[in-house]
Amino acid sequence: MSKSRSLLRYSALAYAVLASGALHAATKAIPLIPNSSIKLVGVELASVTYKGRKAMQVTHREGEDGRSLAILPGIDFTDGIIEYDFAGDVKPGSGDGFRGFSGLAFRVQPGGSEYECFYQRPRNGRSENQEQRNHSVQYISMPDFPWQRLRMETPGRYESYVDMVPGEWTHVRIEVHGARALLFVNHATQPVLIVNDLKHGISHGTLALWVDVGTVAHFANLRITR
Repeated sequence: MSKSRSLLRYSALAYAVLASGALHAATKAIPLIPNSSIKLVGVELASVTYKGRKAMQVTHREGEDGRSLAILPGIDFTDGIIEYDFAGDVKPGSGDGFRGFSGLAFRVQPGGSEYECFYQRPRNGRSENQEQRNHSVQYISMPDFPWQRLRMETPGRYESYVDMVPGEWTHVRIEVHGARALLFVNHATQPVLIVNDLKHGISHGTLALWVDVGTVAHFANLRITR
């Protein structure tokens, strides 16, 4: 067989493999409608229309701190792509120190006892304080690696800057493979945050909508590709 024919055959085989993978990739939409099968940990839910979109409103409940989740049922997620839209801001009457903490937890264990999470601080996105801007997006791994520990032990490694506007719809994509996860915001082609060492290693679990103190957030268009 000639060299050119060998190359042609190899290219066709490579294309067939890639096409096969693309055909087997499936995207599943996750309904965001409040119901009794969603486990609430420190949050309240409501079905609303927010700035033209049907959305799940997730509000932090007073008295809960650090583990505030709406845990979604019927999902067993290990690797894949998670996409969603959110609009996060502070609750009315919250002080200046609150930043609209909103995000998504993945590989969540029963009751929210353990999980990985990327979250955003929308009020930092256009802050006049550069240090605050540098803390716009954050990775945490609960319960052993909250943001305070990660910032103290490895400053800057698990948080980054991205442009966001509080209360406005923002698109998020999370790519997870093994012990590695990448965070993309607003359809960027490059990740705003890369985590090469997910603290729980390779695990599986469900997804949860995540908020923290003083936050009301809206979530829509949640889907998984794997």
